[in-house]
Amino acid sequence: MVDDLFTLYTLKVEVLATDRPFVCSHQEGDYFIVEGENLIFPQSQSFSMYALAALLPLLPAKQRLLQENDWMRSDAIIACPDPNCGAVFKITRQQKKQFSHAETTVVPISQGDDDPC
Repeated sequence: MVDDLFTLYTLKVEVLATDRPFVCSHQEGDYFIVEGENLIFPQSQSFSMYALAALLPLLPAKQRLLQENDWMRSDAIIACPDPNCGAVFKITRQQKKQFSHAETTVVPISQGDDDPC
C-alpha cells in the first residue's frame, strides 16, 4: 500500500488595525480559520468578499511546507484590497495536520512520476 499522507498547516487569518481608518466592514480581531480545504468562520461573524478574494490565492501556498528562503514563509501581512482602507490581514500558521490523498481526490497518485505536470 502506498503512503498517501501529506501535511498542511492550519491557518488563522485575522484583521489587524493600522494607523489608517477602516473604510470597509472589517472589525479589528475578526478572523477565520483555514483547515484543509475548509474556511471556518466564527458564528455570526462576517468577512468582506473582496478581502476574501484577495486572500484566497495565497492560502494554499501558506498551508504548505516551504523552503527556508521562500518569501511565502516570511510575508504574512496582506493589505486590504481597497487602497483607502487601513485594515491588514495577518496569516498565521498554526498546527500541522495530515491528510490522505485518497480522501481528498479521486485522481490516483502517479507512480514514479515526481512532476505529473
